[in-house]
Amino acid sequence: MKQFLILAIATGFLFSCKQTKQADKVSTVQYDSLYHPAVFTDAGRMDKIKLALPVIDSIYKKYAEENHFPGISFGVIMDGQLIYRGNYGYTDIEKKIPVTSSSLFRIASMSKSFTAMAILKLRDEGKLNLDDPAYFYIPELKSIKYPTADAPHISIRHLLTHGAGFPEDNPWGDRQLADNDKDLMEFIAKQISFSNPPGISYEYSNLGFALLGKIVTKVSGIRYQDYIKENIWQPLGMKTSEWEYANVAPEKLAHGYRWLNNQWNEEKLLHDTPDGSWGAMGSMISSIDEFANYMALHLSSWPPSNAEETGPVKRSSVREMHHPWRVNSFNADFTFPDGRKCATTTAYCYGLGWMKDCDGKTYISHSGGLPGFGSQWRIMPEYGIGVVAFANRTYSPFGTVNLRVLDTLIKLAGLQPSQLPPSAILEKRKNELVKLLPDWNNTEQSGIFAENFFPDYPLDTLKKYARDLYAKAGKIISVKEVKPENQLRGSFILEGEKTNIEIYFTLSPENPPLIQEYHIKEVMKKEK
Repeated sequence: MKQFLILAIATGFLFSCKQTKQADKVSTVQYDSLYHPAVFTDAGRMDKIKLALPVIDSIYKKYAEENHFPGISFGVIMDGQLIYRGNYGYTDIEKKIPVTSSSLFRIASMSKSFTAMAILKLRDEGKLNLDDPAYFYIPELKSIKYPTADAPHISIRHLLTHGAGFPEDNPWGDRQLADNDKDLMEFIAKQISFSNPPGISYEYSNLGFALLGKIVTKVSGIRYQDYIKENIWQPLGMKTSEWEYANVAPEKLAHGYRWLNNQWNEEKLLHDTPDGSWGAMGSMISSIDEFANYMALHLSSWPPSNAEETGPVKRSSVREMHHPWRVNSFNADFTFPDGRKCATTTAYCYGLGWMKDCDGKTYISHSGGLPGFGSQWRIMPEYGIGVVAFANRTYSPFGTVNLRVLDTLIKLAGLQPSQLPPSAILEKRKNELVKLLPDWNNTEQSGIFAENFFPDYPLDTLKKYARDLYAKAGKIISVKEVKPENQLRGSFILEGEKTNIEIYFTLSPENPPLIQEYHIKEVMKKEK
C-alpha cells in the first residue's frame, strides 16, 4: 500500500511538472513578412450575393412548409458579416409568438464544436495534450475493461474524433442531458460497453463528448458551461446564449414540437444540470444573431495570414478544428440537390464534419438534433461564406437544404474561391527559367537548380522536349503569370502562335529555394 501511495504521489508530481514544462515551451512564432495570403479576386462579390438572397429566402421557407416546421430561423454569413436573416413561423404555436433572428433555439450537437474549441484552447495554454490518456483527467476511466488486450487507452484525440470505440448512441444520448457528474461516474463504474477497440473506426458518440466536458471542467477548475460562457461566448458577444432553458426569457425561447398524426405535439424541454458534463454534447441554446458571430470566427481563421490575433482562440487552432482526422465515408454516387452526380469524401474533425466533393470544394459543418429541435451550420472557407438554420421540430434535417443553398449562392453570384497570389520567389524562378528555354544554355552556371535536378532530368532530354514543343508552338506571344499551388510550387503558360506550352515546377526547401522538379507539355488553345 505504501509503495502504491509513493507511486501515486510521484506520478502526480511528474504530471504537474509535465504541464509546467508544456507551458514553458510556448513561444512567439517568427514569420516571413513576405508571405501573401489568398484573396478574393471576383469583383462585386457581396453585391452579387445580395441579389441572390430572395431566392435563398424562398428555398428555406418552402422547405419549412414541406417539412411541417412550426418555426425556422436562418442566416447567411459572408466575409465576417451576417448579411441575411430569415424567419418563418412561430416559437410558440399556442401563443403565436413569431420567430425572429434573436429567438433562442436549442442547437443540440452543434454544441460539440464549442467543446472541441475549449479543449484546443486548454491545449494551447499547455494544460493538456491531445494524445494524453483520458484517465489522466478522469481517473475512473482507468478501471474500464477494453475489448482486447492490445487496445490503446482512450485518448483525448479519440474522444474528439469519435474514435474511442463507444457505440453510436443517438438517440440514447439525448436523454442524458440532465444527468450530473456523479451519475456519469457511476455509469463508468458499471463498465462501458464497446463496439470496437479505441482508434479503429469512426462511431458517433455523445458519451465521448460528455467525457470531454468533464475534462474541460477538471483542467480549467470551473464547470464546463461556465468555461464556454467566459472564454468563448463573452469574447464573441454571445450575451443571450444559454445552457439551461429555464434561464431564457419566455418570449425568446423556442418551444420544441414533434409532427405526429398530422399535427404538432409539444415536446418536453430537456434540462441542463448545473453539475453535469452532458451539456458538452448538446445542450447549447442560441440565436441566429449570436451564432453568426461564432461562424464568423471560423471563417476569419482562413486563409493563414500575418494579421494580429483577435479571437478567443488562435486562428491556427480554429483551422485545426477543420482538418479531417477520421475518414468515415466515400460516396462515389453522391447526388447534389440540383441532380448532378459528384463523388464525395467525408470525415470527422474536432467537433466538426468535413466533406470534399469531386470539384475540390470543401465544406465544414455540424448538425444538431434533439426532441423538439433540429439545426445545422455549414461553411465553405475557401469561398468565405456559410449558412445556418434552426427549426423547432424534432430532428429537423438541414444537411441537404443547406448544401442546396450554398450551391445556389455560388452559381447565382458566380463566386470564385480565394486565390493565392504568386510568391516573389516563384515569379523570380519562372523568369529565370524562361530565359534558359528552349536551348538550356549555361544552365549549370545559372545557380537556380537544386542538386537533384540534372541527375533526375538529363540535359539532352530537356533540350529535345523543349525545342520540339517550341517548334510546335511557333512564336511565343506572351508569358503568363505563375498560377501557384502554394508558395513553392506552380505552373505558367507560354502562349504560342499555334499552340500553348505549360510549364510546371517545384522549388526545394533550402534557402533560397531552387528548382527541384520540372515538367513541360503542350496545352491546346481554347477556342474563342
